[in-house]
Formats: sequence, structure tokens, C-alpha cells
Amino acid sequence: MSRSRFDSPEDAIAYMKAVAVKKSGFSNWLNVEPVKVWEGESELTLELRSEMTQHHGFAHGAIVGLMADNACAWAGASVAGDVVTGNYSINFLRPAKGKSLRAKGQVIKAGKRQVVVRADVWSEGDGERHHVATAQGTIIPTGIPSQRVP
Repeated sequence: MSRSRFDSPEDAIAYMKAVAVKKSGFSNWLNVEPVKVWEGESELTLELRSEMTQHHGFAHGAIVGLMADNACAWAGASVAGDVVTGNYSINFLRPAKGKSLRAKGQVIKAGKRQVVVRADVWSEGDGERHHVATAQGTIIPTGIPSQRVP
């Protein structure tokens, strides 16, 4: 398990809400909710709205991709500080039908210049949960000192 750069799980969630969500127009508009960002792991959720779907009523692939990307980046940020995504590859496994999406990320290997991370995304609703996508990404530490929650 990787050591967290935050002082506590609560500090990590507060930081992600204030910085990674509120200061990111897209994540803020989507109302992404961090659940866990600690010691190389992340978990986040979002409630699906009609404007997030494609013509069949499934969550749009860009929304599923954002969840995978954020799960990778946030898991990486929990051990490396401020980060950006270098790349990610995603496999869509089935249509994302449901009321919400949940993504979990996990650091595979953290280095000074890159953090390799994997993520999985599930759709949830009406008592059902379906694995809809899996991804792997390379997250790049920016070297920018972390901000404190305002």
C-alpha cells in the first residue's frame, strides 16, 4: 500500500471537494462526489442526469471516461500530490444504464515522474450494479506544491 500525502482521509476528501471538484468546471457541473482518496486508492460517484446520456439513454462514454480518468488521477494524487493525466486507455464492457456511476482507482506503481494506475467503473440503480468499464492510466506529478483547503 502507498503512503498518503494527506494528513487524514477526511483532509483528503475536503481537499478533493474544494480543489479537484469545485475548481474543475466539468467535474463541478457533473457534481462528482469523492468518497475515498487515500493511500493510493480512490472512489467517486455521480448521479446521472438526462443531459449526461447518449441517444439510447445510457451514460455517454465521455462521462464514463471522466469517471475512470478522475479515479486514476485522484488515486495518483493521493500519493504524488498535484497531478495531470499523461494518458489512459479505457475498455467499455457494457452500456452504463442506471441512476449513478461509481469508479474506483488504485495505484499500481508510483514513481517520481509517473504513477501507473488502474480504475473500474460501475453503473448502479434499482438494486443492480454492473461493471461498465475498466481503464489503466499514467498520471504525471506536476511538482506544484499542494494547496491547503481554503
